[in-house]
Amino acid sequence: MSALAAAVTAAAAVGAGAAGGVYLAFSAIVSPALRARPAAEAVANMQRINEHAVRAPFMTVFFGGAAAASAVLVTELATGQATENPARALGAALALASFATTVVANVPRNNALARAGSGAADAAWQAFDRPWSRANNVRAAFALAGATALVVSLGR
Repeated sequence: MSALAAAVTAAAAVGAGAAGGVYLAFSAIVSPALRARPAAEAVANMQRINEHAVRAPFMTVFFGGAAAASAVLVTELATGQATENPARALGAALALASFATTVVANVPRNNALARAGSGAADAAWQAFDRPWSRANNVRAAFALAGATALVVSLGR
């Protein structure tokens, strides 16, 4: 593996690991805390969290990691090297599955919650919490498994 390929693989691993860590912390710490609050507070807090999530620090990790994982996967498939070191292609695919889960499952729920008025907080929270949390757990698992596979691939 060239130095450039190793650097891009490492960037993909770091991006997936960092994003997965955020998702895991959210599942383990933030979501349970929000569930312990009244629905109106939970909705208001989640709306603020989502506003802060779309800023440079997390967006750099989120999009940068996905771009690096895309580069790894495309390179592996285009050069036929995916069979030589399947952990690299698998890790990149898992990192991209986490990204896709976010785009397809979490972001639309975030957007719907952003439109919820304070008078509809109970219904909005009930519609949001469990499906969003399930998708969050899935994307965390994908991201952390992807990061692990990418790191393993660097040793081969």
